[in-house]
Amino acid sequence: METYGKILLIAMPAFLVLVLFEKWYGWRKGKDTVRNMDMISSLSSGVTNVTKDVLGLSIIVISYEWMYDHVAVVRVNNSAFTYIIAFFALDFAGYWTHRIAHEYNFFWNNHIIHHSSEEFNLACALRQSISGIVRIFVVFLLPAASLGVPGSVIAIVAPLHLFAQFWYHTQHIGRMGMLEKIIVTPSHHRVHHAINKEYLDRNYGQIFIFWDKWFGTYQQELDHVKPVYGITRPVQTWNPIKINFQHLWLLIQDAWRTKKWKDKFRIWLMPTGWRPADVTQKYPVYKIDDVYHFDKYDPHNPVALQVWSWIQLIVLLIFISYLFANIAAIGSPGIFIYGLFVFLHVYAFTDLADKNSSAITWEALKNIFGIAILYRQGSWFGAANGNAGVNALLVAYIVAATFITAWFVYRQQVEAGNSKSEAKSSKFEKKHCNQ
Repeated sequence: METYGKILLIAMPAFLVLVLFEKWYGWRKGKDTVRNMDMISSLSSGVTNVTKDVLGLSIIVISYEWMYDHVAVVRVNNSAFTYIIAFFALDFAGYWTHRIAHEYNFFWNNHIIHHSSEEFNLACALRQSISGIVRIFVVFLLPAASLGVPGSVIAIVAPLHLFAQFWYHTQHIGRMGMLEKIIVTPSHHRVHHAINKEYLDRNYGQIFIFWDKWFGTYQQELDHVKPVYGITRPVQTWNPIKINFQHLWLLIQDAWRTKKWKDKFRIWLMPTGWRPADVTQKYPVYKIDDVYHFDKYDPHNPVALQVWSWIQLIVLLIFISYLFANIAAIGSPGIFIYGLFVFLHVYAFTDLADKNSSAITWEALKNIFGIAILYRQGSWFGAANGNAGVNALLVAYIVAATFITAWFVYRQQVEAGNSKSEAKSSKFEKKHCNQ
């Protein structure tokens, strides 16, 4: 936990710099693939994911150590070859985990966040799940366990394997010659993220593309079919916490509403997107029929709100950096209290980005919680030790954030009211003109 936090203190700034560089590069080349609010949503999603992982908020049904102890045929030393075996084993497990997440209703909920962006860029690579509370896919590491690869090696290789999947989430790199036959490239992964019928559910590989070629899920990017990104049932929100549980909530509702007992049980392991016939008719869900003609999610946030969202994101990154740098000192249950504050922070400012009036409620809840922490502990988890100005700065931020959020919510309500009045006036004028 502590080691992973230290790694993230280096990785997070590096990822942020690369995301901003891609934004600048696209603007410079006249091909900007990074929308501002979409990028903020992706970055905030990345924060929730790493927070969940660092806090260890998951239940492992079968641990790798248990498999290693019970099924290892041989025991290998920690040599370079051991790490290579571990890397290939992780990629093999990653292929099947990824494929199952796409092909079955229940497991799609753990992966929907990654595909929820209607853009394809480095930022969307950071959209990772917080909904995978129960981990059952360690079983796919059986080959590594049977070959006697120690758990300590897997623990080192796993973050490297994950970080190595970041770079190919871009539209600025074309085909890569011979490498296309061996590794997953941006071209391969553009296909994977596309919702065109030619590309759906293809290219599950994470580092090596030959798994897809061997198991029949490979599709080359076609020159005459430009990839369109997102999911066929668009999430229509910037809030990553909502996105993480949207599909699961739909499954729960469908299982409750359907009249057939058979459908109540089988819905969970049916192909992704399947819904009972009676529920589909009575409770339709918007789905994109023509991928070339649909409106991307865009609540038309004013510049001031976009600036405020960036400020909130920067404050979030400061908070999370302090947590990762001081995990051991904060200890338990402090780290979980801190994690709750982080999740409230993300929910509040992304709810405001969606122009929801409930944003002030979430912002107030987050800030009351923050004040309670300061009052109870006397400082922000020891941050004020030796620096009395820290508490004053935190209180000033909390007060300012509450009032600024309230102002934005008020302005949005006024604008919504004016829009309704204009619509009524227009309808009234048309009616009298026709008479």
